[in-house]
Amino acid sequence: MSDIQKKPLEQQLWRIADTLRGTMDADEYKNYMLGFIFYKYLSEKMIFHANEILKADNILFIEINESDNKGKEILEAVKHDSTEQLGYFLKPSELFSKVAAKGNLGSPQNIILGDLQDIFKDIEQSTMGTESEEDFNDLFKDIDLTSTKLGKNPEERNEIIVKILTDLDKVDFDLGNLATDVLGDAYEYLIKQFASGAGKKAGEFYTPQPVSQILAKIVTLGKNKEVKQIKSVYDPTCGSGSLLLRVARMTSVDEIYGQEKIRTTYNLARMNMIMHGIHHTRFDIRQDDTLQKPQHTGKKFEAIVANPPFSAIWKPDILKETDDRFSQYGKLAPASKADFAFVQHMIYHLAENGTMACVLPHGVLFRGGGENIIRKHLIENKNYIDAIIGLPANIFYGTSIPTCILVLKKCRENPDNILFIDASKHFEKVKNQNFLRDEDIERIFDTYKNRNETHQFSRLATLQEVKDNEYNLNIPRYVDTFEQEDNINLQQVANEITSTNLQMREIDHKIADFCKQLQISAPL
Repeated sequence: MSDIQKKPLEQQLWRIADTLRGTMDADEYKNYMLGFIFYKYLSEKMIFHANEILKADNILFIEINESDNKGKEILEAVKHDSTEQLGYFLKPSELFSKVAAKGNLGSPQNIILGDLQDIFKDIEQSTMGTESEEDFNDLFKDIDLTSTKLGKNPEERNEIIVKILTDLDKVDFDLGNLATDVLGDAYEYLIKQFASGAGKKAGEFYTPQPVSQILAKIVTLGKNKEVKQIKSVYDPTCGSGSLLLRVARMTSVDEIYGQEKIRTTYNLARMNMIMHGIHHTRFDIRQDDTLQKPQHTGKKFEAIVANPPFSAIWKPDILKETDDRFSQYGKLAPASKADFAFVQHMIYHLAENGTMACVLPHGVLFRGGGENIIRKHLIENKNYIDAIIGLPANIFYGTSIPTCILVLKKCRENPDNILFIDASKHFEKVKNQNFLRDEDIERIFDTYKNRNETHQFSRLATLQEVKDNEYNLNIPRYVDTFEQEDNINLQQVANEITSTNLQMREIDHKIADFCKQLQISAPL
């Protein structure tokens, strides 16, 4: 993918987003901007697909008359094909360019807010009874065209929406020639930009790309697009879906699964999949609380990646003691910290030949009580922990705490040790955020891949050593990063002191001589 293609598109879209900036928080206006870009994408995809179908008859989709019988007949045939191939259908009058043009006529009667709401409903209804129904259900629900944050009255709201649509209409998505991942990456770029301004809420929908790359590289190790592929990948707290898409970019993936608790973010994940060219039959994203109401019960996945909410509150009620995900550990994760509950959930869904990599707060490595019992079970009884990677502090939006990556496998190639990597001091500071550079990512991955031991960076610890440490996995216990001071040469220090004293005495004599010449008392 060329930056020559990407950068101008990203800059264009971000400039248009400025229309909404200042009227509402980044977490809110992202829903409008991303939603309208998605609508434009669906429209252009619809035009491109329909024109291909109608090419033999020398008919342009946008010119079909929806009122006469011949036009209705053609549209019905196109609808049947597009709902099967694309997963949805738009009539010519519902296309993005038509709505933008109507709003741009400038007449007071041309308020398009109602038209947009009807079109969004029609897109969803076009999928009813098809395989894509679940993927489009309530997909546009977060685009609230009645919000007073857009304007005090319908006229003001219409004005700002028309400006956004008009500006977007000038952007050429060029779906016939532009690689899908170029447009998808521009969409991902906007998600990142919104995350940088969303504060604590950013963690709900975005994992920084360097961290995504490390996780994806680890779970796809030994796989590639040409020879080996992954049958399924899963993220139980998938946010915008960026981790899943990163894995799909690294290697061929047959099926993509995810679950997300927050409805707005769930909608964003589905849009993100479609914008990256993932066919609706290849992904299964569900909405609900993963710990309380798991949606993919019984399924096993070859690759699992996750960035769960750090130390979230959950409800470890009595039912969890009989839940197969948690019952074998002898202890539940504490109610105030669900970190290990997510780990247990992922292990339950991990295939025997699978790899799991997740980001967690450092506390999971050393906290006592029930969490120590869970760690002991994972190490002593299961021997699932393959590696622990310490990351720098302040690399996530909304929190500055240091984090780590846990890598687990049910069938480990190196069952006699655990690899510890301390990458906490290897980063670049960019404004107020720390950032993993390409060389940092490669060093972490190469160390994991080759299981290298490097002074003050990585070390292989035996299971006995971990046991001797009472299953405390705090990285400094295994990777010594202490900077040894140079040995002090006492004789050299003494000589320097003597030399300094001699110089001071010489200065004192000169002052005394000078004062004598002036016939004044020398200072004490």
